Amino acid sequence: MTLVRDESPSEAPAADATPPTPRNALVVRGGWEGHAPVEATDLFIPFLTGQGFTVDVAGSPEVYADPALGDRDLVVQCFTMGTASHEAVAGLRAAVAGGTGLMGWHGGIADSFRASADYLQLIGGQFTCHPSKHPDACHGGQEDNYLPYTVDIPADATHPVVAGLASFPLETEQYWVLTDAYCDVLATTTHPTAPWHPWHRPVTVPAVWTRAWGHGRVCVVTPGHSLDVLLDPNVRTLIERGLLWSSR
Repeated sequence: MTLVRDESPSEAPAADATPPTPRNALVVRGGWEGHAPVEATDLFIPFLTGQGFTVDVAGSPEVYADPALGDRDLVVQCFTMGTASHEAVAGLRAAVAGGTGLMGWHGGIADSFRASADYLQLIGGQFTCHPSKHPDACHGGQEDNYLPYTVDIPADATHPVVAGLASFPLETEQYWVLTDAYCDVLATTTHPTAPWHPWHRPVTVPAVWTRAWGHGRVCVVTPGHSLDVLLDPNVRTLIERGLLWSSR
């Protein structure tokens, strides 16, 4: 597996500032191109380098099978759907259990490697659908699933990923995810009822969650379908905070 070291310039610290402790991150990106994995992760690599990370980039999850993965401080995954070998998933689970952080957004982490139960247990959630507009308003494009909705954050939230943030609106894919009780849910979203959908009462699901795995941390942010959503100040803040919180 060939790794590409990112050499993006970062802002120099002030002369009297204490240099951050050097850390290293691995960005794994690929899968379905509809989520623009290269462009999406390129939005956040400068943030990481500015926080003192060295950043390597890989285009396949098979890099997870490398025993050296456990030396990483952070894995940033943006790999929608696709497959990963048993060895790769086992390597990722072991690295996170040893203290490597794991963070991602949208389908790049919540809709990856659907056939791997071990991966799904590690992440703690799985995308199932993004409800659509009225059938008369659907024309066969991704926009058919762009709905106005709210990411709800408790007013008294104290977790570092969401502290001080208020609930905020988006108009994009609203993820319906299946999760388990081991997730620490930091934000939710509620799917309403509609005559053209088969469910009969509103359904509230996690929109942001964290998960402890051994000595490591996992953070999932479900908004992030397109670059404009990732550039939303609220979404970007959640992801940047998640990257730092998850890291060793």
